[in-house]
Amino acid sequence: MSDGDEGTEETEAERKMRFLYALRSRGVTDARVLGAMEKVDRGAFVTGLFAERAYEDMPLPIACGQTISQPSIVGLMTLALDVQPRHTVLEVGTGSGYQAAVLSHLARRVYTVDRHRRLVREAEALFRRLDLTNITAMVGDGSFGLPDQAPFDRIIVTAAAEDPPGPLLAQLRPGGIMVLPVGQSDTVQSLIKVTRGAEGYDYEELRPVRFVPLVEGLGQD
Repeated sequence: MSDGDEGTEETEAERKMRFLYALRSRGVTDARVLGAMEKVDRGAFVTGLFAERAYEDMPLPIACGQTISQPSIVGLMTLALDVQPRHTVLEVGTGSGYQAAVLSHLARRVYTVDRHRRLVREAEALFRRLDLTNITAMVGDGSFGLPDQAPFDRIIVTAAAEDPPGPLLAQLRPGGIMVLPVGQSDTVQSLIKVTRGAEGYDYEELRPVRFVPLVEGLGQD
């Protein structure tokens, strides 16, 4: 190994340390969540002009007018979801596939759905390359969930709805948790945690966020 190789490895190690430190400093302190995020290289999910900024704590543009969420928000949403090893999770809004990849290290099975065929195709290729065999990616209108695979132990929505969609609430198993941004797309939204109890749904407001809107129907790409 040359000196140059050693320098490159040291830089990558330092970058990973800074990445994890940034997550902890923003409240992502759970060891399992941090471990999952350490295993998933965000750089694999960011290409083109913004590849050099993959390890910064900021959202970045991806194809189809969508974004990859900032890592601290991915961490905080995953933390709120409280995924356990036997859980089946539904993600609405595959995007780059980064959130699903993180969840795959925590859950038994992850279903992820997106309205953009191109995003699903590219995410599937990444999942295969990373040997993430417990993720099923599908093209569809995520606002209606995946009734054939329901009920789900956990549901995460990575686009903002004005209200939690009724079909998703119905597909949540009793005792299950859904985490999603709620609010108008042109204003700051609220990240909401919904827990399905024996007699209804409990809602907890977690923090202000900003996400792309949840759009019904399929994309053109």
